[in-house]
Amino acid sequence: MSDVLAELTAAGVSIWLDDISRDRLRTGNLKDLVDNFQVRGVTSNPTIFAHALSKGSAYDEQTAELKARGVTVEEASRMITTRDIRWAADVLRPVYDASDGVDGRVSIEVDPRLARDTAATVAEAKQLWWMVDRPNMFIKIPATAAGVPAITATLAEGISVNVTLIFSLQRYGEVIDAFMAGLEQAAANGHDISAMASVASFFVSRVDTEVDKRLEKLGTPEALGLKSKAAIANARLAYELYEQKLDTDRWRALAAQGARVQRPLWASTSTKDPSLPDTLYVVELTVKDTVNTMPEATLRATADHGVLKGDAVHGTYDDARALFARLEELGISYDDVVRVLEDEGVAKFEVSWKELLETIRAEMAKQA
Repeated sequence: MSDVLAELTAAGVSIWLDDISRDRLRTGNLKDLVDNFQVRGVTSNPTIFAHALSKGSAYDEQTAELKARGVTVEEASRMITTRDIRWAADVLRPVYDASDGVDGRVSIEVDPRLARDTAATVAEAKQLWWMVDRPNMFIKIPATAAGVPAITATLAEGISVNVTLIFSLQRYGEVIDAFMAGLEQAAANGHDISAMASVASFFVSRVDTEVDKRLEKLGTPEALGLKSKAAIANARLAYELYEQKLDTDRWRALAAQGARVQRPLWASTSTKDPSLPDTLYVVELTVKDTVNTMPEATLRATADHGVLKGDAVHGTYDDARALFARLEELGISYDDVVRVLEDEGVAKFEVSWKELLETIRAEMAKQA
């Protein structure tokens, strides 16, 4: 077991693997990462599933059975993905039990084509929750304008939620409010809110990708000197907002009923610029009560050569605000950056979902 990963865990960061596949489950790879690399949860998304389905033969037996039964491609996608999620949830169940439900969670996302439809998102969330039937799962709901009320409505049903595709501080504030409203309604509906959980997935590296592209277009020494700083600053300000929302009478009333905090989750933590340290978005966002969901390459890089500096977030808020003020002075609009990223994020997942369906269709077609 890596001392660095143990140190990160001791600092209050839960390490989750941002990947799932039937091969990982079948070979015991996921269990090995749980046992030896401090992995305490798993996240998935349409892109991950599309990639898993396109490689190897791990899904051949199930796709042949689905074809024999005459199952539609749409329904096959639910059956295939929920089987992996159920299996992973069972692998992570000991972590869930040992952490009293804080960790050991596995996330599955609603069909991203429903991201602009509140009612359809809630209906799909309820269906997935029923199909997987494991207490240690999260339903992932994107933080679009239509997704925010879906977060509240899904939590109100007693369903634990991972809010995904958060880029802006304004939207994050709306997500936290939706989370609290959902818990309030869940309690009113008779659910035990102490058994529920939620995380808010704040995307990191994509912010640098978009901002740095605009800085490079400007090309001035001042602009280039600000590269690769916006993503970390944005996430740090998100943590400040998280702390502010906890310091309210509304949250204290929920906490008195046993509610758990909605932890910030740092997503998209692999560096896209090869000139950057591959552990940047782990080391610079180390702070208690957070989750960092990593691809396996980032996980192993952190274990191999990550150097932690302790709490990297508190005491940075003023500098983070100053950075965004400088970006605005250069004509780089924060509001425009996050709008573009949210739109692109939904669009990319829609494309991946369509690729997943096409892959399943092809796999079913070639079965005897």
